[in-house]
Amino acid sequence: MKLFKSLLVAPATLGLLAPMSATANEITINDFNPVVEETLLAGGEGLIDTSYDGSFSETTSASFSVDFGIGAVDGLGITTTDKDSGTEAIAATYGFQIDLTTSFTGEDSLDISIDAGNAGSSTSPLGELDLNNGGSSDELTVDGVSYTFPVGDDTTVVVGAQGTDGSVLFTTACTYGGPSNTLDDCGNVQSNFVGLGTTLGASYAFSDEFTMAVGYAGDGKTATTGLLTKEGADAWGLNAAYTTDTYGISATYANVEGTYALKTGQMADTSVALNGYFSPEGFPSISAGYEFTDIGGAGVNADEKTSFFVGLQFDEVGPGSAGVAVGTQGSITEGSDEALMYEAYYSYPVNDGMTVTPLVYAKEATSSTDEDETGVMVKTSFSF
Repeated sequence: MKLFKSLLVAPATLGLLAPMSATANEITINDFNPVVEETLLAGGEGLIDTSYDGSFSETTSASFSVDFGIGAVDGLGITTTDKDSGTEAIAATYGFQIDLTTSFTGEDSLDISIDAGNAGSSTSPLGELDLNNGGSSDELTVDGVSYTFPVGDDTTVVVGAQGTDGSVLFTTACTYGGPSNTLDDCGNVQSNFVGLGTTLGASYAFSDEFTMAVGYAGDGKTATTGLLTKEGADAWGLNAAYTTDTYGISATYANVEGTYALKTGQMADTSVALNGYFSPEGFPSISAGYEFTDIGGAGVNADEKTSFFVGLQFDEVGPGSAGVAVGTQGSITEGSDEALMYEAYYSYPVNDGMTVTPLVYAKEATSSTDEDETGVMVKTSFSF
């Protein structure tokens, strides 16, 4: 196939990247703050603040990451009526991320994430790598702003906006760490609800193993919607988890409204997700998840949706780690054909700041007019 002939270019590309070395480190913002010893302009005393040292908290830090992706997909966007119109051309994209963190008390954390890249939407050839959250331009965009702080010894509270998930404090019992965008939620498609603009959450640790959490997300960015209003979309959920080094289980409940759901008479979707993992010594860990969603409706019979996931993680395969997984492509509505995705990956750390991850996957057609999809791609990640 042209797809796999074309991908012979990928090893050559990796050969160019492998000699590069990136050393992971943490950069303190104060390292960039200049201290001006003399005024810059004659007679300009008092016009220019000549002491910038200390303008930022000493605990403010920045970390950076860059991801390069290369690969091709056979069957993407091809239907049974236009089999020759699809493309197997090699695509190459990148993603860039800046994470800023500040602590004011030593126990709290103000976090800001800024992304850029040209990976395009989830329908692009390398959409499964999710290099920059589906963005398509090279401009820097804010992908998350949140402030996390403790209340007492066992309670943690988070307030967030602009991309922060309402379930940010939830614990999902899953040890699988695959790179694909479809299966990285471990089966929690609906209950792991994303932020709608403003988030609020809290978690309580009964012990090191047992935790419970609650989260809320609402669309409060415009005057026409607002938080906890009829016009706005709101979501909230509960989570309980018991996790150890060997095994773990979690249960998650979520109530999620669609955009302007109550205004149009549509009821909210309710979801329940169960997850668990088992990691015996000397054997690969196994993670599994199942989610059931009741689709809310007004004056119609409510449909149901389900999703599931099973993944094996091999933590020591040569110098790296590997994994294989199978799961549904999102939630499958009752009465629809079950479309599965299969994947295998290998993650190889070249050094402390560089990791190479090949991914192979296959997706079943989601309708009778679509073709099955096969993708082969490689992600090279740098952190510094």
